[in-house]
Amino acid sequence: MVSFLVGILMAVPILSVLAHVFMSGTGDTWHHLVDTVLGSYIWSTLVLCVGVGVGTAMLGVGSAWLVVRYDFPLRGTFEWALVLPLAVPAYVMAYTYTDLLQFVGPVQTWLRDTFDWTRADYWFPDVRSLGGAVVMFCLVLYPYVYMLTRTAFLERAGGMLEVGRSLGLGPWASFRRVSLPLARPAIAAGVALALMETLADFGAVSYFGVQTFTTGIYRAWFSLGDRVAAAQLSVALLGFVVLVLALERLSRGRARFHDTTNRRAAPQGRRLHGMRAWLAVLACLLPLAGGFLVPAGDLLYMAVTKGDAQFGTRFIELARNSVTVSGITAVLAVMLAVVLGYASRLKSASWLMRGVHRMAGLGYAVPGTVIAVGVLIPMSRLDQWLINAITAATGTNPGLLLTGGIIGLVYACVVRFLTPAVQGIDAGLQKITTHMDDAARSLGLSPARTLWRVHFPLLRGSLLTAALLVFIDVMKELPATLVLRPFNFDTLATQAYTLASDERLAEASTSALAIVVVGLLPLIVLSRQIAQGRRDSRQP
Repeated sequence: MVSFLVGILMAVPILSVLAHVFMSGTGDTWHHLVDTVLGSYIWSTLVLCVGVGVGTAMLGVGSAWLVVRYDFPLRGTFEWALVLPLAVPAYVMAYTYTDLLQFVGPVQTWLRDTFDWTRADYWFPDVRSLGGAVVMFCLVLYPYVYMLTRTAFLERAGGMLEVGRSLGLGPWASFRRVSLPLARPAIAAGVALALMETLADFGAVSYFGVQTFTTGIYRAWFSLGDRVAAAQLSVALLGFVVLVLALERLSRGRARFHDTTNRRAAPQGRRLHGMRAWLAVLACLLPLAGGFLVPAGDLLYMAVTKGDAQFGTRFIELARNSVTVSGITAVLAVMLAVVLGYASRLKSASWLMRGVHRMAGLGYAVPGTVIAVGVLIPMSRLDQWLINAITAATGTNPGLLLTGGIIGLVYACVVRFLTPAVQGIDAGLQKITTHMDDAARSLGLSPARTLWRVHFPLLRGSLLTAALLVFIDVMKELPATLVLRPFNFDTLATQAYTLASDERLAEASTSALAIVVVGLLPLIVLSRQIAQGRRDSRQP
């Protein structure tokens, strides 16, 4: 019952959006969108999904396999450093690479000065394009796949790989026929997270001029003033998310991916030498450099040479606000994800409970502003009811209790970013065979005690990973924060976007760099804790 109420609470904003569609007819705006730009929205969205899905899977799975199964120079550094692109918002990445690669940027300027070229003497790819957006999203989002896949590879028993080697399987065959199938739930979860983040992005695609459903929603809402048309486009966007999740579930079928061996030794890294070792270094360095080192270095250069004159105590306040909202949201999201995931795992779970579980995770693909309005409508009414009730009882007007503080913002962020927590917890639960639940119940443990004494110890890495994903996502959250933040409550993201959207990138660099710096410490600490925890738990 508790899990059902949690699922309904998480689905309220999405249900509010759906209510706009089913309670309102199709107006002139919708017919205009269908006749003019809807086809472009669908095509661009499909290209983004295919490109980002393939790109993030290749970068994430490849780098995770290298750092887990092989030993080469800087492997220990790459193991935690490869998650650093999560700290860079997609819209900041777009602004940074545009500054670097545009015609008057340092790269093309250096080419012209070095080779004495004119504009007609060479061809240079346009970063502000659909292809450029695919590359940006791959560089920013591959850590989703990397983190979940690395956790799965670390949890694969060494005995299974030893059996594969005893049967004559080489490194590539062991990867393709043993580790990859067993890590499939984690890979699918990471790719799904990356795709939903891509579908929900607005800042990067808007700046690059790519026509997607999110840009259409904002245009219908703010330019055309038609919230019904915006809600209808949101439902179409939800349809893409449902399609992605349904295809993953359908392809999995009745297959199960449990690890039931008792040999829990950590996989031993195979030492690489010579050219192979340096190729492994290069394979890990390229996504790290493209996703973090280059944009962070450019931001640092601009912050030091130009920067924002207001840098100082103001930024301490901005960082504190960002960390407060992110920390509270991460804790709540993981707690709720455990409740939903475990309730849906129980044999007594009904189809309705499983449906609520899926519904609660769709907020990740809905633009933050849409969720913010879906939160604002019911919470405003509840706020007004509370004001009237308290005023009638005490004669004192308490003011806005919910929307006047960060409660509404945290609620919207939990709804928006519950999916990373749910996906991470689900991937962890799927690796725990249901026979363990049956054994615990036969020993007299209730479902709650089974969760506490059996599943929580096994889910430690998944819990930390899920919390990390949510924390970093909320640090970068922009649209919901702009709509729901209290008065005089700014975050690093709102400051960076406000300046960057005015093409004041040099001034925005300090705020953007602060987002990266604030996000680095938990990224490094938690990532290394996850890796160390996996190794410690597999000591014989």
